Amino acid sequence: MDWSLLSLGLPLGDNSIAPLLLVAIDFTTWIQAIILGLVQGITEFLPISSTAHLLIFTDLFDWRGTWDKAATDAIQFGSVLAVVGYFRQDLKQIFSGTWAAIQTKDWQREEWKIFLGIAVGTVPALAGGLALKLLGIELESSMVIAVMSIVMAILLGLAEQYGRRERGFDKLKISDGVLVGLGQMLALLPGASRSGSTLTTALFLGLKRDTAARFSFLLGIPTLTIATLVQAKDVLDKGDMWLPLLIGIISTFIFSYLSIAWLLKFLRQQSAWVFVWYRLGLGAALLATIFGGLLKA
Repeated sequence: MDWSLLSLGLPLGDNSIAPLLLVAIDFTTWIQAIILGLVQGITEFLPISSTAHLLIFTDLFDWRGTWDKAATDAIQFGSVLAVVGYFRQDLKQIFSGTWAAIQTKDWQREEWKIFLGIAVGTVPALAGGLALKLLGIELESSMVIAVMSIVMAILLGLAEQYGRRERGFDKLKISDGVLVGLGQMLALLPGASRSGSTLTTALFLGLKRDTAARFSFLLGIPTLTIATLVQAKDVLDKGDMWLPLLIGIISTFIFSYLSIAWLLKFLRQQSAWVFVWYRLGLGAALLATIFGGLLKA
């Protein structure tokens, strides 16, 4: 049976059927959308690089013809919705506290420091991304992803080993936002991972693991949102992809939300070493497939 075609009809006589509706439905693309949403949702917030995993899936299974960079970037909107939804109370408190700080000129208020840290920390990554776009520089390649996966594994391991993990969310400083924002610039290199680079930087700065992850998520909201909106214009002409993209966004939202909840709980009790070993294994596997001819460098 051809599952890519759905035919609906009504009987008009003993043995006759008149087609009432003939609709081409590409179920394969729907399934791909669900799978890519799962991959994007899980890997966006774990420090293992969503870009790397999306590239692996689309290349190994030869999905790039349907799911090009614009399409895979578009389903990131589900991750934006998930992180905003999960931290809605935190965001409400930050905004209300910031407004109160402005009214009373209380520049030592915790919410003001967090808000300013996020705002300032967002600038470096956005500026770097804009520069790459204006210059037409494309960094995405399997070799870059493999190398950066290994490099970031080493850096995360060092942060895990030598980070003091003394400061909680109430001890955040504006300088943390600036430095973590600079660390976020590493994510411009495919395979570095936005969450991985910010989590690593935050651990080096002495933040507790769950605080580092929470701050990483909050800091990533503006960057992820703006990057997704910028890419959105590239999918407006994909009229035949609206339904698969919607399915992908819903799938991404569900698995992103679950991923955030799981990681925060995990890091309250466990170290980040499992991600270090995973990234080392991923980088080694990618190098093996590149030199073995399964992936293009």
